[in-house]
Amino acid sequence: MELLFVVLGGAILGLAARYTLPRRHTYGSVLVPAIGTGVAAVAWVALTWLGWAWDGGWIWVVSLVAAGLASAASAFLIGPRRERHDAALFERLARPGAGRAA
Repeated sequence: MELLFVVLGGAILGLAARYTLPRRHTYGSVLVPAIGTGVAAVAWVALTWLGWAWDGGWIWVVSLVAAGLASAASAFLIGPRRERHDAALFERLARPGAGRAA
């Protein structure tokens, strides 16, 4: 049951990152929340395997902070890369004959 709650928390943090950080038009609406959800789940399971108690406070803090940081980092990294890739693709498509031997 706690895994469900921590995953929900990761999704909420991912949604917060998606709608508060810039360049959200460059990626899908579910990508950043899905990253937050996945990181929260993986962190929680890894920490329980390491013997951290599920009813302890630190497992919650570490799992949710990791989810929030991963969501924010992915939003900051995906946006500029996507803009560069889109600009390069547009330039390549705008000049269909450029770069080919005649």
